[in-house]
Amino acid sequence: QVQLVESGGGLVQAGGSLRVSCAASGTSFNAMGWYRQPPGKQREVVATITRAGSTNYADSAKGRFTISRDNAKNTVYLQMNALKPEDTAVYYCNAVSYTRNTYWGQGTQVTVTS
Repeated sequence: QVQLVESGGGLVQAGGSLRVSCAASGTSFNAMGWYRQPPGKQREVVATITRAGSTNYADSAKGRFTISRDNAKNTVYLQMNALKPEDTAVYYCNAVSYTRNTYWGQGTQVTVTS
């Protein structure tokens, strides 16, 4: 069965860094990405990456975050630098199969303190 498992979330001070990981399994994936949901707000896209490595970033992430993937491991990463309190959210892994089915992980909490 298809499964996406996030890891790497935690507590960090403003200006610090974290790397979250998502290990996907069960099928082949085209696009993968990271979304986040701050407290009391709707889920929003952070960054996406295709199997070929084409990336897109939300304006809030540009220049600070880097998305990457290891196709052999079906794993996608999000390196987050210069973190701000506004980055506090539950971060969710997303993956789209070649049959256009969308899958979500359970989320990992990232908390940035000032």
